[in-house]
Amino acid sequence: MTKPRIYSMPFAKVYPLYQQKLAKKGRSTAELDQVIIWLTGYDQATLQQQLATTVSVQDFFTQMPQLNSQASEITGSICGVRVETIADPTMQHIRYLDKLVDELAKGKPLRQVLRE
Repeated sequence: MTKPRIYSMPFAKVYPLYQQKLAKKGRSTAELDQVIIWLTGYDQATLQQQLATTVSVQDFFTQMPQLNSQASEITGSICGVRVETIADPTMQHIRYLDKLVDELAKGKPLRQVLRE
């Protein structure tokens, strides 16, 4: 079975798409960064470093310092698939981030998106 195309895309090309989606809804890049940092365990400097390189989406998630322990609380559907039922860990992490960005775009308060 071949890997999904998203795995080989540079994370630096996906990041601006998240920014655009959130900007249309009046949300900031700082909020996006906060969500990514919360989910992946990267700090701001390391996140910026990852964005400056051509690290793939797959490598971005496999190299993350630590998945947030509350990530399992992220539930719901993305592209018609329940995120909590995705078997491939890398794809599940990608969809977790997609879900968090969707929640931000829909106007949820940041503290709620971060499961505080």
